[in-house]
Amino acid sequence: MARYERLFESFFVGGFECSTHRLASGKRLDEIAFTQHDRFAREDYLRLHEQGIRTAREGLRWHLIESKPGTYDFRSLLPMLHAAQQTRTQIIWDLFHYGWPDWLDLFEPKFIDAFAKYARAFARLWREETDDILFICSVNEISFFSWAAGDSGVFNPFCHGRGNELKEQLVRSDIAACEALWDVDKRTRIAQIDPMINVLPLDPKNKKQAQEAESYRQSQYDAWDMLAGRMEPHLGGAEKYLDIIGGNYYVHNQWVLGGSFIDQENPRYRPFRDMVKELYARYQRPFFIAETGIENELRPKWLRYVCTEARAAFEDGVELQGICLYPIVNHPGWDDDRHCYNGLWDYPNERGEREIYQPLADELQNQRNCFQPLLASRENN
Repeated sequence: MARYERLFESFFVGGFECSTHRLASGKRLDEIAFTQHDRFAREDYLRLHEQGIRTAREGLRWHLIESKPGTYDFRSLLPMLHAAQQTRTQIIWDLFHYGWPDWLDLFEPKFIDAFAKYARAFARLWREETDDILFICSVNEISFFSWAAGDSGVFNPFCHGRGNELKEQLVRSDIAACEALWDVDKRTRIAQIDPMINVLPLDPKNKKQAQEAESYRQSQYDAWDMLAGRMEPHLGGAEKYLDIIGGNYYVHNQWVLGGSFIDQENPRYRPFRDMVKELYARYQRPFFIAETGIENELRPKWLRYVCTEARAAFEDGVELQGICLYPIVNHPGWDDDRHCYNGLWDYPNERGEREIYQPLADELQNQRNCFQPLLASRENN
């Protein structure tokens, strides 16, 4: 087994919801502003430290940074960047979390060039501000977003039948951004993040259904395979673009094709550890659970399940780098602004104070205690 080297400042990571896409109503989401994280970033990072978390996932708001083509205004980002530096909080920055400037067409060839230039501009800003190694997720959830925006019409630009086209466009954009980032600083680390899913046939004995379900399940690997050059090599992929792999996992990530979700009580439910081990065996790259969470009183139980399964995968040789609680603060629902109780902390008051959900905090500390000896043992071997 290769020597285990920690990439992140803490095993547990706090993810701040940062979606910025436009809804069908025309409203643009800005979850960072809605949760006032941009206003209270320093306080939020210090809260993370109190819970033993020194690494966070964040997002740049491209539509604010480049509202005019080629003009980069980072004022919306700098308070968070400075707060992270002041508190010595390591950040994994999302360049694209479902949103882009209104002047840009997602499908046009110039999108790729614009995205690469935007990535380069941020890398240069980073170099001016700090000599720390930059951690990036260039395009969040290529496979999921391609389905949501290109096939199902759920996300902007609400298309149908263009999912594969969009997937290839985003892979090209991701590759171009990687090259731009590495051109500024070859030390930059890139996380390629997508959901991990399991899809089963309604009737396991029906060969056609089984083939369709397995084809759908295998599609979770499309973007990673494209980036690696294993699929559609004309896109320019290479193994180097799979630097770090992040897998997102939620309660609804397993379902019957054409049917309902599969819950943990169902005998057909696949243990999460097996999904992690399959993904790791396929790519053999540093891996972390990049998003996981659930709403309301199930939060501690869900974290316990995910951590138990992750620990089993880790003990079986997976190079597990961390687990990201996502979101780390409650946020408004995308479509209805409902108060989603899915974080460790709630909305802030005027002084920037957030009420903590103590049952989840207690479970987090329990899981930190469970992982610490395993991590120490792996590092010392």
